Amino acid sequence: MIKIGVSGAKGRMGQRIIALANDDPQLEVVFGLEKKDHSDLGKTSDGLTISSDLSIIAGCDCLIDFSFHTAVVENISYLVKFKKPAVIGTTGLDEKELEIINQAAKDIPIVFAPNMSVGVNLLFRLLNQASQVLGGYKVDVEEAHHIHKKDAPSGTAKKIAQVVNDQGFNIKFEDIKSIREGEIIGDHKIVFESDVDKIELSHSAKTRDIFVQGSLIAAKWIVGKAPGLYSMDNVLFTKS
Repeated sequence: MIKIGVSGAKGRMGQRIIALANDDPQLEVVFGLEKKDHSDLGKTSDGLTISSDLSIIAGCDCLIDFSFHTAVVENISYLVKFKKPAVIGTTGLDEKELEIINQAAKDIPIVFAPNMSVGVNLLFRLLNQASQVLGGYKVDVEEAHHIHKKDAPSGTAKKIAQVVNDQGFNIKFEDIKSIREGEIIGDHKIVFESDVDKIELSHSAKTRDIFVQGSLIAAKWIVGKAPGLYSMDNVLFTKS
């Protein structure tokens, strides 16, 4: 049984992580973390008492973090202190915060991914292959999310640009079309176009549970791994 803690426990993602983990016989949720001024601190939710005391990180085998970028940094110091693995799906981190994660990965194993979805990470693989073959094509990237999402373009869209640019393209973040509308969970589309044809790769999330499922797969995978910064590609496609 793997004991997991959930940071951002009362958020939409946190609540679904707890719910799905409770249905998984390999997992046990042992605590939920929230910010110090959260209205639910001290209350019991899904059998857990919601806390802001980061010292409870010592009691888990892995922390799954879908909180806020500043909370990630605070959690990291305790994860390193207690030598605990982490699965981080929080987006919107700045360069300084990303560097803190990179440094922490020298001491503990961390899965850090802008998108935990198995389908999206398969899309990254397909996109890498397409970018190798379609040099010289014009590339357009479009993403759409709900109106509550603060960062634009999305972390997933930035990763898409990175994957394509690694094969010699030059997609700038400001050229990515970002749509914030209604309650769209997450749509991403990449179009390669030449004078003679057009190729489209896309992914549409029907429910947030795809991100939750991926994070639970990552939590099971990361426990017992050597320190390092891992991606969902490592989780899904590394045999050992």
